[in-house]
Parts: sequence; C-alpha cells; structure tokens
Amino acid sequence: MASMDDPPEESPETPLGDVLGDVPLFRELQRVLLSGTGPVNWELARQVGIAVAAWSQEDTAPSPEDRRQLEDLVRAAELEIAAFTGLEPPSDLALVRCDRRAAWVESNVNSLRELVEPVAAKLAQALAAAQEAGPAAPVPMLDALMDRMAPLLLGAQMGTVLGYLGQRVLGQNDVAIPRDTQTVGFVVPNIAQAEKEWSLEPTEFRAYVAIHEVAHRFEFARPWVREHFQALVREFTDGSELSLAGLEERLAGLDLTDPERLGDAFGSPGELVERTLTDEGRLLLARVQAFTAVSEGYAEHVLAGVARRMLTNPGQIEEAMRRRREGTAGETRLVEQLLGIETSEEQYALGRSFCDAVADRADKALLGRMWEAAENLPSMPELGEPTLWLSRMA
Repeated sequence: MASMDDPPEESPETPLGDVLGDVPLFRELQRVLLSGTGPVNWELARQVGIAVAAWSQEDTAPSPEDRRQLEDLVRAAELEIAAFTGLEPPSDLALVRCDRRAAWVESNVNSLRELVEPVAAKLAQALAAAQEAGPAAPVPMLDALMDRMAPLLLGAQMGTVLGYLGQRVLGQNDVAIPRDTQTVGFVVPNIAQAEKEWSLEPTEFRAYVAIHEVAHRFEFARPWVREHFQALVREFTDGSELSLAGLEERLAGLDLTDPERLGDAFGSPGELVERTLTDEGRLLLARVQAFTAVSEGYAEHVLAGVARRMLTNPGQIEEAMRRRREGTAGETRLVEQLLGIETSEEQYALGRSFCDAVADRADKALLGRMWEAAENLPSMPELGEPTLWLSRMA
C-alpha cells in the first residue's frame, strides 16, 4: 500500500498532453501553433489582424442601404471612367463588397498570401542556412525555437500590419497592389468615420472613394497585370540577399513571461529583415517601384478628372484627403515594407506628374496604352522624363 507521502502515480490512460488538451487555453494555443506548415502562421495573422482592427473602435456591419448606395456609385463610376480614359472596361462585372474592418482583414489575409510567402520562404532558407553553419557562424536564438517561432513572428507581424491598415483604409485599393480584381471593396466603418471627422457630405464622399477603387480596377483587371506584378516581386526577392539582424533582434525580445517584451517583438510594423542589394537588385527594385508609382499616379490622375465630372464640390474632399494623408503618411505602405518594395512619396508624386504631363502633351488615349501590355509601362527614368516614353510609344 502506498503511503500518503509517496508521489501519485501517473495513469497511463491519461497522459499530461491529453489533460492539457482539455483546457480551452491550451487547445487554442495548440491550434494556432500547429496551423499551417509554411513560413508564415496565417491563422495567427488572421486572429491578430482582426483583434487589432477592432481594437477600441465600434466595428458596425454595413447596412443594406450602404450596399445599395455603393453599388450604384460603382456602376456610375465605371461609365464615367470608361468615357474619361477611353479604356475598355473589364470584361466581368465587379462584385461590390461592403465590409466591416474585421472582414477586410480576413479577405486580405487570403489575397496577400501569395505575395508575402515567397519573401518569407527566402527568409526561412536564410535561417536554415544559418543553422547549418553551426558554431562557425553562430546565430543567437535560432536553434531550438526557429522552426516554430519564425512563422509565429512573421504571422504576428503580418496580422499587426493588416489590423493597423484595417483601422484606416477606405477601400480595397488603398493598398494599391494587384490582388482580387473581381471585387471592388469598401470598409464602411472607416468611410463613415472619415465623413464625420472631416464634415463631408456622405454621397459625394462615397462617390469619390468609388472612383478611386474603380480606377484601380480598370488597371489591375487587365489579364496580364497581376501576374506581371507578382513576377516583378519574385524576381526582386530572388535577386536580393537577406540579413538576419532584424529577425535576431526580434527573437531576442521573445520573453514568454513578459507581455511587454513579447508585444515589442510581435507588434511593431516595419522591416523584419534588411536586404543587401547588388546593382542588379537595385534595377529590379526600380522596376517594381516604377509599377507601383505609375499605377497609383494613373489612378490619382483619373480620380481628379472624373471627380470633376461627377461631384459638385470635389475640392473640399480633395483637401480633406490631402490633410488626412499628411496625418497618416506611409500607413498604407506597410505591406510594401513587408515585401521590401517600399515606394517613396517622391516616386508616387513622379507617377502622378508623369500621367498629367502625357495627357497634356498627347492625349488620354495614348496615356491609357500603358495598360495594353507590360512592355508599355514606363520605366523609372521615363517617369522622370515623359518625352522618353512618348518617343518610344510614337
């Protein structure tokens, strides 16, 4: 007979793992840790993003009237943009989505996955190479934790960025990267908040946002555009080397017993890794930046022209949006930062001035020819000197 001082025997029928698995917290942790096998833990990205997007704000679901109004405005914008640009409208009818902040995050977790994972996979390869190097090239914190912690860190980083954007973006194409071209999407709580903060007439302002969304769809729905952009990003990723310094610094902050240190490691948007660029890498980066600059520049050019045709007081909205951008400079560029392709505000201004100059010196039909084929897109030098592009296209 065992005495009361003897330690209790463990029952072979109830191992500790099974007992902990019955605890809700441990079940959820296990589900998140084991979700997915890729370089990014996308389930964690989804959960963090939704939590950040809804933090300290009411995330009200759009009403049926919101949906009807925005769909009508999208259809009107499609007709006006086709007339203004001379571009053939996309062949398929756009699905108009009116989302809460959380729903916007969830849809973008899915749509950005194919762009982010090549960068994360290259990072994983660099980490594996560092581990294989062994004592000759020691990398702190990368031995026992790396297989699990790197995808968690990247997932938390992606979720934080998307959640932060979810609090601010008005539409799908505020993050102007080709993704789901069958959808024109709006984040209605953010639109309503902007209307209130800047005292904007709702129908006029929503028409303005719709014009911006549809202008980007006219670009991105071209059959070659999405694949071309993804190829540019892949080429740039393959052609650059990654430094692990940023990731090491984050991993050094992973103290699971200290929520503040853990939050610092997981929660700050920005660069996790540094890139070492060769001359070829700089050229590849310039190609990506030229694409993002001219795609946003063209959308801004179209928005300015069509807004004057559709709205009674576009100047008030333009001024409000200019001041709003000044107060949140760079916020919608966070995804570009994660991809390592961040375009400067000067380069975006160059894209807009290029489009304005070509339309003034030639016509809008010639300007629209850039969207006929990838080889028609202007290079970075051509953005700075539009006559070079005009000579090439003549």
